[in-house]
Amino acid sequence: MKEHLFFIETNLQPVEAANIAEARMLKQSFEQLLAETAYYANGIVSEYTIQSNEFVTPFTLRAEEVTSMLTGANIDTRITMAEYELVGNSNCHYDDWLDNVVANLNQRSCYLLEQVIAFQNKLLCLSLECKIFITLYQEMLEHDTREAEYYLEILKCLQNRNLPHKTLCEELNFWNNIMSEHAEFIDGMLDPTEKNLKQTAEATAKKFEKLVEECIKTAENQIIQKSLESTEGIRNFKRASTEGILQCNIKSIIPPLLADHVLREANHYLRLLKTLKIS
Repeated sequence: MKEHLFFIETNLQPVEAANIAEARMLKQSFEQLLAETAYYANGIVSEYTIQSNEFVTPFTLRAEEVTSMLTGANIDTRITMAEYELVGNSNCHYDDWLDNVVANLNQRSCYLLEQVIAFQNKLLCLSLECKIFITLYQEMLEHDTREAEYYLEILKCLQNRNLPHKTLCEELNFWNNIMSEHAEFIDGMLDPTEKNLKQTAEATAKKFEKLVEECIKTAENQIIQKSLESTEGIRNFKRASTEGILQCNIKSIIPPLLADHVLREANHYLRLLKTLKIS
């Protein structure tokens, strides 16, 4: 969420000083929540989740430093360094105090998410009405808002000690659609001369679109396996793209942090798929 807000902050025009300030304020509020979460997560979260590279990748800190330097916008890299140092513990005993800490973090996150959703919807409406100019696709604003709404739904369920009731297709289709849109965004932000990369991005988007169409008609184990294979493919593509952008070997208008951001989301989805496959 804080990175979504960073991208808004750095893609609004100088005339939008009030909206830039609001994006920055919300970003800083999420940074505070993330810093606290990283602190309490140390020695608590599973080693498997840490190893998934969904919190940070080998590129995250460098991507933050370069993107901050190029845009002039602040990123609290101390949080990322704390995430690199996270230690896992799958056999941790959860005391009441930790339960209270997590509930408090969740509640504050819910409050902020409601503000973010309203803010992003406002920007989307203004953009659609040509009342602001923002160098983010309108579809990307919608995309980010859907992710915020998805996160808010999960947090509200966790506060009630349960999980969202979603069918397998609802869960897979959400993430497969997210992966498809990532590929479309990458395609649209690559320089026209990067023809091979653009073709790969376009083919990847179509592959995930097909998975969404096929979900109901395909056996559970088959759709999970197909989603897993496709996500491994886009993860590898994103990883190579992030490295290439950081080394200035790829011509694009993709900030290094955005490349790393979508890579981490692919890593997260991969972990979910592997969990589904095991269960």
